[in-house]
Amino acid sequence: QVQLVESGGGLAQAGGSLRLSCAASGRTFTSNAMGWFRQAPGKEREFVAAISWSGGNTFYALYAESVKGRFTISRDNAKNSVYLQLNSLKPEDAAVYHCHADAGWRRYWGQGTQVTVSS
Repeated sequence: QVQLVESGGGLAQAGGSLRLSCAASGRTFTSNAMGWFRQAPGKEREFVAAISWSGGNTFYALYAESVKGRFTISRDNAKNSVYLQLNSLKPEDAAVYHCHADAGWRRYWGQGTQVTVSS
């Protein structure tokens, strides 16, 4: 059974930082894309960032325009985990952040971790 478990959410002040972690179990996602979406109350889930590995030290990362330059996605294949560093947080970044891991046509989701930003 595949599970994705996020951690690291919490309360931060505007301009502050948080680091989210997502650990996968049940299968490895070394050759697959992993990433993050977020969902704020009353809004649809939106893409935040994704990362894929093409061998060696080569990773490809994509970011939503709204977080580019502030958030950094990374992964540790040895730990089957993906991370999201959130810097220069804004109130509009507040949401439940969900990690995902892809396997062919299937996308697995974590349960989410809450990020709250105080202004």
